[in-house]
Amino acid sequence: MKVYFVGAGPGNPDLITVKGRDLLEQADIVIYTGSLVSVKHLECCRNDARLMNSASMSLEAVGQVYLREKDSSGIIVRLHTGDPSIYGAIQEQIDLLRGWNIPFAIVPGISSFQAASAALERQFTLPGVSQTIIITRLEGRTAVPESERLEVLAQSGATLLIFLSADRVAEIQARLSPILGEDTPAAVVYRASWPDEKIVRGCLGNLSTLASGITRHALVVVGRVLASDYQQSRLYDAAFSHGWRKGEAQMGEE
Repeated sequence: MKVYFVGAGPGNPDLITVKGRDLLEQADIVIYTGSLVSVKHLECCRNDARLMNSASMSLEAVGQVYLREKDSSGIIVRLHTGDPSIYGAIQEQIDLLRGWNIPFAIVPGISSFQAASAALERQFTLPGVSQTIIITRLEGRTAVPESERLEVLAQSGATLLIFLSADRVAEIQARLSPILGEDTPAAVVYRASWPDEKIVRGCLGNLSTLASGITRHALVVVGRVLASDYQQSRLYDAAFSHGWRKGEAQMGEE
């Protein structure tokens, strides 16, 4: 038996990778994150596949499925939302599998922050504005190191992508406004790529009012890339030379 950690993508069933969908079609057992993964993904599973919703399962319960099937010849797909490398809780499962000598592989997926970029129709890194994105979350039951507190990260001026904090938009506004200014562009993207996707655009000064009622399944984006002049990419500048193209000489140059 082999376990595959598969990123389901942000929600739209067409945004899972081809490899991920192929594995779903082959899987004997699929353990899926029922609170976040679209049931549309399960329509491509075999009729005789065992489907298990992990929403009510503990780590130990999931682990027991792996251990029980250790000597079988089948495939288990552990279907996580988005990309499993970001807040995916897969490392603890990987450590169990290694301890039991159960083979596994990780299949990346499209993250909700990428789907949010597409929904907003904005690039999150722009020349002359920001060349860095910071993926973070507010502290809660899971602690955040002091060096990674929101106020510290904001000092960089990077684009902030704040996960798992949609119910605390007012707090985000209050903590970031003194550092970045109330006129800093901000947005909340609810259920990016889902049929009921909702986008709220504004600035730090009015974000909590605009996003009232959104308390989960949303990404908070803060940064000047959302509404700013920028420099065009040098990569496609006709005068810019690189390994695959010699730049054109400009008027007055030899």
